[in-house]
Amino acid sequence: MKKVIVTGANGQLGRAINQQYADSTEYELINTDVGELDITSIDRVMEFARDIKPCAIINCAAYTAVEKCEQEEDLAFRINAVGARNLSIAASETGARLVHVSTDYVFDGNGSRPYRETDPTGPQGAYGRTKLAGENFVKEFSDRHYIVRTAWLYGDGKNFVKTMLRLSETNDKVRVVCDQVGSPTSAMELAKAIAYLLPTENYGLFHGTCEGNCSWAQFTEEIFRLAGKDTVVEAITSEEYGAAVKRPAYSILENYMFKMTTDYMFADWHDAIAEYLSNYSEPCK
Repeated sequence: MKKVIVTGANGQLGRAINQQYADSTEYELINTDVGELDITSIDRVMEFARDIKPCAIINCAAYTAVEKCEQEEDLAFRINAVGARNLSIAASETGARLVHVSTDYVFDGNGSRPYRETDPTGPQGAYGRTKLAGENFVKEFSDRHYIVRTAWLYGDGKNFVKTMLRLSETNDKVRVVCDQVGSPTSAMELAKAIAYLLPTENYGLFHGTCEGNCSWAQFTEEIFRLAGKDTVVEAITSEEYGAAVKRPAYSILENYMFKMTTDYMFADWHDAIAEYLSNYSEPCK
């Protein structure tokens, strides 16, 4: 069987990738997280890749804590940028394809239409800066790569959906921002898209989010509606919420290159969250 190294295998996307390939008779996933493979060490990455001889590497590892990235930008850079660089070098030497997952935070968040892959970037914070640096390293060191930018991801792990459901257990009303818009994206939908790209030679940069868009407040209302919750959503501004680090106001990505170069379509975000909640059994606590 063809071996595929998965980094960040314990995260939401890593778990979804494992579900996607659970019944595969063609690919064997070699799951790693920080305990098994320190992607910030070029020597360790090269040793590991030479030993495994993968046909592909799927990089789901990232430092995603936006506030902490501001305080620890060097650490975020090591994981989000140097880690991507090291994996790219290893992929190039072993002849492996590289899937690298990036983010909407590479843009300035002030758009007025969905961002395409060809639009200029302009990250406004440390998280976006380090992720963009990672993209650039992938382009520099790996010829056979797929960079997939996503946004508002949720899956098996800590995420916005679970937080809202937990809050609904003890609150009659929750305050959620209404002036940030994006496309809630199921990790399973993203995993399907990655599995679609991986056997192809359709290399390059892609946007990968569920179709349609909403605000965080609207997303919460749909979550509560589907879950049968009576909790009221109070829509507030980002200023009223008072987050320590500013989030992009506009995070809508257009899956333009998927549409231009493939016949693959992501599910609408309404359908994806309905599917996610239909299988949701974890207690809210």
